[in-house]
Amino acid sequence: MTDVMNDTPTDGGSNEPLVLALPKGRILKEVMPLVRRAGIEPEPAFDDPGTRLLQFRTNHPHISIIRVRSFDVATFVAFGAAQIGVAGNDVLMEFDYPELYAPVDLDIGHCRISVAEPAEMEAHDDPSRWSHVRVATKYPAITRAHFAQRGVQAECIKLNGAMELAPGLGLCRRIVDLVSTGSTLKANGLVEIEVIAEVTSRLVVNRAAMKTRPREIGGWIDRFREVCDAA
Repeated sequence: MTDVMNDTPTDGGSNEPLVLALPKGRILKEVMPLVRRAGIEPEPAFDDPGTRLLQFRTNHPHISIIRVRSFDVATFVAFGAAQIGVAGNDVLMEFDYPELYAPVDLDIGHCRISVAEPAEMEAHDDPSRWSHVRVATKYPAITRAHFAQRGVQAECIKLNGAMELAPGLGLCRRIVDLVSTGSTLKANGLVEIEVIAEVTSRLVVNRAAMKTRPREIGGWIDRFREVCDAA
């Protein structure tokens, strides 16, 4: 295995920095034990809840961590601003960047993308008879593709949050959203009627970086895979 614990890059003496993009929020808490077991320790400011920093040094002089919104991790890595990142396969499905390679399922961030509607509709609703649906979602590409496979035209209203409000306020009758426990749906009078995809977080790498820095990037892929297998 490549010596990824070495503080210097390993591909041809390259001095290029390596940027690891991590998502803010719930997934960050789940992924950091894996990051640390892989041998990457961020500077103390990373754990300071009052910091405004978005990029952090690590115990490796040429490696830094950036902390961004979960949807933005894929964009930073796909366009080469970061070489490695952690993103849910919901994000990978939505953007479908050909520049991304997702070699390791980290087995964290378990949830699902689901279709939901008001509980009072469920008893008399027949999804097999749908021909057109209006849906509020932050996943328009996934939603359209899912319903297109069933021959249903999906009109998507793009929302970045609070999807559960949409049916009650007359914006639409159904939503497609990320569901973990289902408690938010229940609290807002909604029920899951269909699961589109199961979701976990993946290690993602930039394909161009993988080609130009194969020993270094490949070494970190191996390291994260070993950490996940051990867990």
